[in-house]
Amino acid sequence: MTSHASLDAAALGAHYADGTLTPSAVAEDVIARVESREPELNALYLFDAAQVRADAAASTERWRTGAPLSPFDGVPATVKENIARAGQPKPAGTAIPNPPIAAQNAPATDRLLEAGAIIVGSTTMPDWGMLSSGVSSLHGITRGALNPAHTSGGSSAGAGTAAAAGYGPFHIGTDIGGSIRLPGSWQGLTALKPSEGLIPLDAPYVGRVAGPMTRTAADAMRLMSIVARPDPRDYLTRPYAEMDWTPEPLSPAGLRVGLQLDAGSGLPVEPETRAIIESAAARFADAGATVETLDPFVPAAVLEGLVNFWRSRSFADYEALSAEDRAVVLPFIAEWCIAGAEFSAAQTVRNRGMIEEMARLTRAATQPFDLVLSPVTPVAAFPAEDPMPILDPLETMGHISFTAPYNMSGQPAVSIGAGVQRDGRTVGLQIASGIGSDDRLMRVALWFEGARGGDAEIDWTQVA
Repeated sequence: MTSHASLDAAALGAHYADGTLTPSAVAEDVIARVESREPELNALYLFDAAQVRADAAASTERWRTGAPLSPFDGVPATVKENIARAGQPKPAGTAIPNPPIAAQNAPATDRLLEAGAIIVGSTTMPDWGMLSSGVSSLHGITRGALNPAHTSGGSSAGAGTAAAAGYGPFHIGTDIGGSIRLPGSWQGLTALKPSEGLIPLDAPYVGRVAGPMTRTAADAMRLMSIVARPDPRDYLTRPYAEMDWTPEPLSPAGLRVGLQLDAGSGLPVEPETRAIIESAAARFADAGATVETLDPFVPAAVLEGLVNFWRSRSFADYEALSAEDRAVVLPFIAEWCIAGAEFSAAQTVRNRGMIEEMARLTRAATQPFDLVLSPVTPVAAFPAEDPMPILDPLETMGHISFTAPYNMSGQPAVSIGAGVQRDGRTVGLQIASGIGSDDRLMRVALWFEGARGGDAEIDWTQVA
């Protein structure tokens, strides 16, 4: 029998409203699932079953007295460990002692609590969020829920696994180069990198966003309706027109759609992945969209410059550590960021300039289109023990060539399951659109979810 933990947020809210389920009963199912799967998956950094039960009991009482905080009061949720929860540590995936303690909640945490969501726990990430896997000096290895031999993806490693494993409907990750969409692609999820600043951050940084990671497009939209609200703590945010997160599908009929199969840099797209994305594009064409080839628009030197700037940024953190603390940083990360020390000040400035150059190129190339389709990443899931799909830390991150451009441009991009390779590994379709069009983008993603065909879907009842 399907666990109540696997119901979507709308179904849970409806059951709570008519009294056929309580948040306490659902919390027990989630706790049981966590306790069953965590020894192998290792998705949660902070998990307090007693607190989950107490929060669920409070929600149950609110529903009993007819005073829920929102339609999603009592819906289980998780947040990535770098999303602040007041009084809780934020180690950023590293085993460095004495991690900082959050003085207050992040905006997304506040919005979840204001809606009555039950925060099941904080989810794992790799050291400093600079890996595309669940390998961490603090946590060990976070594994994929569909197949624990495979990577969870990263850096929103635990968030992706928690979503795929059924630790409730709502999960929030963060993304600066693909860290929401990569776990989404490799675990069959709907994973949205929203427009820059649409979900406010308490520690904003160029390219960095928070976003939903869910089993369905509809739940991603429901989560956006909670957390995509302005907050003055995000001093880099921009105002957006109010968006409509009603989960109604939107056909792409009449839209001009770009299809990008070559990023112009990074790893080559695997043949099975390419075929799955071409098949997805055909669904758009069959629905009445005009699908046109979009040539590569980000040269390899631009991607390399961006990654080298990230090396220097992380080296600045690494250099400030004591010798004892440096020794506990994951060796792959240490070697990766130490290479950043080799760049002169002038070269570091030039590398930093690749952020703006990537943004310029991306907006210019995609401007003629309503939507752009591409693979999320050129490669399917790799072994869980590997820190990256490219095992040389001195190589450029050649697997983020499709994702990173939209971080730098600020445009929304969603990963949604498009197919499954012969060996069972999932492939995500990335759909991108213009900045501030997130609600329309997600309505198209919801349409695709219904049009993609049964062979592209995950049977979530079998993920136990």
